[in-house]
Amino acid sequence: MGTAEQRDQQGTDGVQGAPGVAPAILLYSDDVDTRAQVRLAVGRRLVRGAPDIRWVEVATAAEVIRQVELGGLDLLVLDGEAGKVGGMGIARQLKDEIYRCPPVLLLTGREQDAWLGSWSRAEAVVSRPIDPVQLPRIVAELIAARALTA
Repeated sequence: MGTAEQRDQQGTDGVQGAPGVAPAILLYSDDVDTRAQVRLAVGRRLVRGAPDIRWVEVATAAEVIRQVELGGLDLLVLDGEAGKVGGMGIARQLKDEIYRCPPVLLLTGREQDAWLGSWSRAEAVVSRPIDPVQLPRIVAELIAARALTA
């Protein structure tokens, strides 16, 4: 169950997505390779038979804030190692300023940086290298939890 294609066929360990509703995930990194790794690890959809994920890819902090203010996002995946403005600071700012801010999944450079997720108020932290089994499971769980509170 390591590849995105296999997960699309098998589902994601019983985590249920909302049928018929395409989840919208904002993906912030100034590194195009990081964005590609995340998309590949998560796959095209959360579970078999679900609609394709709608990815909103951004490379600047200003665009992250603009997109979150526009609304309609189910999850924010923020690169804590992004240059100029890291995802940790952006997460903390959004949690302070945006009413009902979507859940945040923070990407860190190493496992030892997981404590920064608490400081940034992120709901989850994933360290590099990206685990192609762990990441889609966490993404699906965060989106499912958001659907329950919406």
